Amino acid sequence: MRRRPVRRAAATAAVVALAAAGISTATATTSSAAASDSFYTYSGSAPLASYAPGTVLNTRTLQYHVVGIPTPVTAIQILFRTTDAQGRATAGVTSVIRSISGNSGKAVSYQSFYDSLNPADSPSRAIAGDLTLGGVIPNAEALFVTPLVLQGYNVVIPDTEGQSADFAAGPEYGTTTLDSIRAAESSAAGTGMTSATKFGLEGYSGGAIATGWAAALAPSYAPEVNQDLVGFAEGGLLVDPAHNLKYVAGSLVWSGVIPMAIIGVARSYSIDFSKYLNSYGMKVYNQLQQGSIVNALGEYPGLTWQKMAKPQYANPDSVPEFVAAVNKINLGSVGTPTVPGYIAQGGGGILEGTLSNPPGIGTGDGVMVAGDVRALARQYCATGDGSIKYDQFDLLSHTGTAVPWAPLALLWLNDRFAGNAAPSDCGSIAAGNSLTPEQVVPAS
Repeated sequence: MRRRPVRRAAATAAVVALAAAGISTATATTSSAAASDSFYTYSGSAPLASYAPGTVLNTRTLQYHVVGIPTPVTAIQILFRTTDAQGRATAGVTSVIRSISGNSGKAVSYQSFYDSLNPADSPSRAIAGDLTLGGVIPNAEALFVTPLVLQGYNVVIPDTEGQSADFAAGPEYGTTTLDSIRAAESSAAGTGMTSATKFGLEGYSGGAIATGWAAALAPSYAPEVNQDLVGFAEGGLLVDPAHNLKYVAGSLVWSGVIPMAIIGVARSYSIDFSKYLNSYGMKVYNQLQQGSIVNALGEYPGLTWQKMAKPQYANPDSVPEFVAAVNKINLGSVGTPTVPGYIAQGGGGILEGTLSNPPGIGTGDGVMVAGDVRALARQYCATGDGSIKYDQFDLLSHTGTAVPWAPLALLWLNDRFAGNAAPSDCGSIAAGNSLTPEQVVPAS
């Protein structure tokens, strides 16, 4: 009970939104409708792999809900073919809000930071009216989506983690986001958008994972979508997960993301981590199988990989499957975006109980490593994308940085849609960390 206020403080935006609506998170439970909704299941006779990525499989129109309450806003939801972290054909879902001005020429793909291992917590479920504890976050994100709608954008909100909630699987976040745009553009009768619609990408934290991977993968995975992108705006970015594992170790609030990430990686890449975990590690691992960030924050203060692993695997790099997986989800190991980018990062992690400063990694906002983000921005500048705007808020934590980031990201996107020249900080971004892949070491 004493830890619940800490957890809620770390999810400030979600709790404020629920409080304003007069709804307690303690009463939010998984809806039976969420578990049985047939819309999410592809039931066609043709193999899913026979369809091109982005192909529309089903659509429906419903009222946009906030904390379970229907609003006058209409949402179009699309079931489409996409690709998971292992390159397999799968079905994804996205939600589209049409521009109130009727303008079909501009849209923003907004990637949610719902951060959950439970598919019921996805944005599309919240928009459809299902209310879960983990779903308080996509409900609260109406605060981020509303300004986009009011400024005349069409807004596309993909379920970036896929239908099995593959938390932290960056490549899957990226392909799902790009295929969501493909699907929205090919559903002109419902969405009003076409291949001529220009898109901006926007996301913070978990949404930045999707935004960053989509921007980096677009030139190779979806070149026709890449041609329609005006830029990407992201903040609180995960770059090298192996570094984050060390940075949040022992944190008072954010250490709960350690087991969440392990579960997400295991699920995404079909890895059995049970043989590497001790009894306590297995207990935590089992507790969070369907958990969200709301369940994890502040619930495991002081947790480290070493407390969960068997002694001979105290170094996570002694687990070959771990090394292979984290290298696949290292954003520094993939291509460079070809469109302008705005990246913001906090540096005041001490405010959220992360006190560590590991050698070669340094500090961050409490969960994301500032040196990694700077290194990625510099890498983009050095490899062909000279239109990178970078802001580092050294006195703000992860939650706090979202406050200035949101309006700055919107202003930056407005300028890109207006055709104004993109600003660049490429000559002034401070040095960052090495983003080289992890190497396997012998178990002790």
